[in-house]
Amino acid sequence: MSPNRLNHNTGDKTDLEGETYMGPRRQHYLYAKCQLCINLFKWLPVIFITSVLAWGYYAYVIQLCLFNMDSVILQIVCLTFFHFLYIMTFWSYFQTIFTKPGIIPKKFWLTTRDSERLTSNDDRRGQIIQQISYERGLPISCLDATGSPRICDKCNIIKPDRAHHCAACNTCVLKMDHHCPWVNNCVSFTNYKFFVLFLAYAFFLCLFTAASSLHYFLLFWRNQLTNDGRFHILFLFFVSIMFAISLVSLFGYHLYLVTLNRSTLESFRPPMFSLGPDKNAYNLGRYQNWIQIFGKSKLKWFIPIYTSTGDGLYFPSRLSLTCDERGAYHPLLADYDEESAIGGDQGVPIQNRLHREHSHYR
Repeated sequence: MSPNRLNHNTGDKTDLEGETYMGPRRQHYLYAKCQLCINLFKWLPVIFITSVLAWGYYAYVIQLCLFNMDSVILQIVCLTFFHFLYIMTFWSYFQTIFTKPGIIPKKFWLTTRDSERLTSNDDRRGQIIQQISYERGLPISCLDATGSPRICDKCNIIKPDRAHHCAACNTCVLKMDHHCPWVNNCVSFTNYKFFVLFLAYAFFLCLFTAASSLHYFLLFWRNQLTNDGRFHILFLFFVSIMFAISLVSLFGYHLYLVTLNRSTLESFRPPMFSLGPDKNAYNLGRYQNWIQIFGKSKLKWFIPIYTSTGDGLYFPSRLSLTCDERGAYHPLLADYDEESAIGGDQGVPIQNRLHREHSHYR
């Protein structure tokens, strides 16, 4: 399923028939107009990266390969590798930009009645939020500092596990990693695979460009390159080296996060559970962590198409799996009716669903 269609049936009816859902607040007209202007400026980094890639194509293909390489075989080899890496870089980049963060389902939204209960019973706020979560069967294990499910006062929702509010996007985002100005989008559950692939292909593209243009860069410094396009080759080498150095650390860091099944936000602020904060809560082993992002099909791992597993709402953790193996209840759902369902699994015990979710990643 395309990540742009991960709306989790937000228009479906919930258990609370007739209730008025609050959801994300609508902005004032003037604020919306100002925000439109700001959004236009946010596209400047994307335009810059796209322009650099477009110029790099001209400099490499036209000036370097066609005008300066004498060997036809060398031209074919360089153009073949360059076009493969270039296409995959552009494909991954635009997938990262235009893949929307998953929409949080309506059952996580607070209703007007919920808001009134929270306002009138401020001293019992945590208990009320837990009760709402139990009543709706929300698959929540991440807590706030008070030990109750997290809520977003700006979006008027109960936050799903690993979801966070993005100030730049002005909405809550499923499994938010960070907001990246270079893609003008949140790197999150729906596009994290594309982002990692973009870093990988962009790094290897820069590395290949620098290696294949090094000989002609040296000819330039020896004054043996005299055509009009020699300055394109000079800057091509410097730009590719500069971007490769910038990308290698970022790419390596996110590979490290993938192997630990950890987001950038979770690295700085570990998620809180009933037993306390745990930075490695979702670490199920390197291979299991990898397939959560890249999917089970090895043929599709390195293609920028959506193959991530799960729905962005429930994530198997070491705590939940340990409880499942011992036959215990989910920490937050211990007082909830065993025959109640999480999501749409009516009549299925909670522990059976946790076990089934875990089996999906084995």
